[in-house]
Amino acid sequence: MMLRYALRTVRARKGGFLGAFFALMCAAALITACGTLLETGLRGTIATERYAATPVVVSADQNVHQTTVKHKKGKTKVKHKAKPIAERAWLPGDLATELRKVPGVREVIPELTFLAQPLAPGGAVDRDRPAYGHAWDSAALTPYTLTTGTAPKADGDLVIDRRLAERAHLEPGDRLTVQSTQSPRTYRVTGIAAPAQEVRHQTALFFSTAEARRLAAHPGQVTAFGVLPTKGTDAAVLKRSVSTALHGTRAPHGTTAQVSAGDGRGPVEFLDAAAARTKLVSMGGAMGGTSLLVAVLVVVGTFALSVQQRHRELALLRAIAATPGQIRALLGREALIVGAAAGTTGALAGLPLGSWLHGRFVAMGAVPATLQHTVSVFPPFVALAATLLGAWAAARISSRRIARIRPAEALAEARAERTRPAWGRILTGLALLAGGVVLVAVLSVLRTEPASTPVTFLAVVVLASSVALLGPLLVRAAVAVLGGPLALTGPSSRLARANLRGHAARMASVVTPLTLLIGMTCTVLFVQPTLGNAARAQAREGIRADWVVAAQGPGVPAEAARRLRTQHDTVTEVVRTTVRVGLDKYAAQGVTPGGLTRTWDPDVTAGSLTKLTEDTVAVSELAADQLHLKPGSPLKLTLGDGTPATPTVVAVYARGLGFGDLTFAHDLVARHVDNPLATSVLVSTARTQTQLATTLREFPGIHVLAPAAADSIQAARQQANAEVNYLAMGLVLAFTAIAVVNTLAMSVSERVREFALLRLAGATRRQVLGMLRTEALSVLLLATALGSGIALAVLTAFSVGMTGEAAPAVTPLVYVAVVALAGLLALVATALPGRVALRVRPVTVATAKE
Repeated sequence: MMLRYALRTVRARKGGFLGAFFALMCAAALITACGTLLETGLRGTIATERYAATPVVVSADQNVHQTTVKHKKGKTKVKHKAKPIAERAWLPGDLATELRKVPGVREVIPELTFLAQPLAPGGAVDRDRPAYGHAWDSAALTPYTLTTGTAPKADGDLVIDRRLAERAHLEPGDRLTVQSTQSPRTYRVTGIAAPAQEVRHQTALFFSTAEARRLAAHPGQVTAFGVLPTKGTDAAVLKRSVSTALHGTRAPHGTTAQVSAGDGRGPVEFLDAAAARTKLVSMGGAMGGTSLLVAVLVVVGTFALSVQQRHRELALLRAIAATPGQIRALLGREALIVGAAAGTTGALAGLPLGSWLHGRFVAMGAVPATLQHTVSVFPPFVALAATLLGAWAAARISSRRIARIRPAEALAEARAERTRPAWGRILTGLALLAGGVVLVAVLSVLRTEPASTPVTFLAVVVLASSVALLGPLLVRAAVAVLGGPLALTGPSSRLARANLRGHAARMASVVTPLTLLIGMTCTVLFVQPTLGNAARAQAREGIRADWVVAAQGPGVPAEAARRLRTQHDTVTEVVRTTVRVGLDKYAAQGVTPGGLTRTWDPDVTAGSLTKLTEDTVAVSELAADQLHLKPGSPLKLTLGDGTPATPTVVAVYARGLGFGDLTFAHDLVARHVDNPLATSVLVSTARTQTQLATTLREFPGIHVLAPAAADSIQAARQQANAEVNYLAMGLVLAFTAIAVVNTLAMSVSERVREFALLRLAGATRRQVLGMLRTEALSVLLLATALGSGIALAVLTAFSVGMTGEAAPAVTPLVYVAVVALAGLLALVATALPGRVALRVRPVTVATAKE
């Protein structure tokens, strides 16, 4: 019976439920979009291209493993965890002998994959696709076949793929400069090859076997082996046979050889796509979690306002003997009806939204295009379930007061708002406020970005939730402060003051989404600059070099640095990577030890950089604290390509934010990264910029910059990286902005009868609109103070934890723009419904049935 009544109510009050429908629909769309990203990270397909004609691929393990054994109450629990390494792991070349002995194997083809960027006078030929070099012997893995010309035989020969030939207008006999792991070299194009199937995500350059081995710079090792079966041998059978034969066979450095077939070949080929899975899961989870928290806060506020507008109707139901259970059941079923319609619509809208998000992340370089977007029924169904549960819970929370009080009290409250919120609401609000303060305190001691980022946004939502519950008290406090000035500025302001004082709960429902919008937007916009500015400041203070050499392409070759070195000058090559200590990831760099203190000052607080060799390491204060290290301590770690090492700590430095947590000797790191070219070269010299540039004129794309110019380039890169985060959280902010407009429109639309009575009492149309503007500006002022206070507290705590200083990077112009946008939304969402409400004749409204 209650379901029938609920359906009739929804049909009769479509306009009243429109706001709740819209809020729930946006929430479902957002959850679905985030869910598709999460699912793509978990199950997204990485299709192979290079190994398309190779049923079975043998490669090195790309993970570092950790097994923990716990004994508790007579039981033993064994947990195994694995994390991906940053660089490509290599296999011993002599493993081919074992593979050729496996039954069913027709041929074993060794594969070499290394950096090989074709260069034109203006820079890279094709910036949209990565380029890799291979030995021509491995062309059969795709397969690539010659369409014109001959295979490379001499060290100076080169075969290029057809797409590169078309884009660069190259033919056999032409010359092409290639920047690989060594100095750039000009090769003679001897042939053009085409793949048997389309290769969309990479450019292939094929060298002679000897030249490929030289450029790969891993003597006696290979990237992978392609295993081809004999006629009639099934790929699955061959995979099992190879796995059985390799059981117990270990690649260098203790990594176990892995056997892949089918869809498992893609992650072996595209390591960046495999690593992006973790990033996308983290990003989708963070976006989805924040979206869900914001959605709950917004939807509860919307339903509370909807129930408040129906207070008289529900009070009459109580007066004619409706029980509290029936009221709750009625509102719950209404919420489920609206939630089902909104959830279905939003879930369907979230599918293209998720696809668009994935496309934008690919365009920004945050996710490689090789990780294909995956869509199934799970995200829409989860979004629909979350919407239904959220709508029902919001209705239950909003109906607690009207369902519990006596019918006579309900009728009395239908005409006059309570002067004080319920004690339960106040206590819950204070508890959330205390929880927010605790989160801010915790944030101030978190010193890693992965740990602090989720706490940052959680703190904003929790503090905004406390504002939602304590809103009526905050509005009355604001009226007490603003009451005097408002009383002196005309009849419209006096009417606004009376409304703010008499309808604090209604005004509080508007303050909440505005506070969340301002607080969340300021946090999103300023959290990355706070970290980035601090890192750049440390880098500026720590670079003592006169000039910085940088490259437009893959990096600065070692030969370029060698030519810059003279008896009186110091040249420091810097190459970057990521290492793991246990399973924890640390940013690391390799620097040339000779004369290091002339070009680089990381603010050493213990030990000395003069002892930096291939057997030692310098660590940041953060890493030293986390890993309990000091000069003389051994540090067991795994280098970027999976090589284990145990260097001795020789120095601890303070500027880890600007230079990374671990610093090794350059030559050690260069041997264990895919790209050994220097990210930058620091030069301490008396020579001029022109003289240095003349020395390097043979190296294309190399520039000599002043440290300030290099800093500007780094700032631009940080801004590009921050744009990914802005996009990720931008949808949450857009949802919050929609909630602001939605709530304000609902709040104004239900006051049609009030406006009519004011008009009949002598107020002009202009005075009523002026009252609405004054109310909106007063609410905006309060929301700005609360939202700014929340953002400032959170950003300050973030700054203290991450940089050690209470110095959040707030751009005044951007902050003013945020507040101005919030004000514009508030005024438009108030003025438009107000004008529509005032179009009807006051007498018609006043004499109409409620």
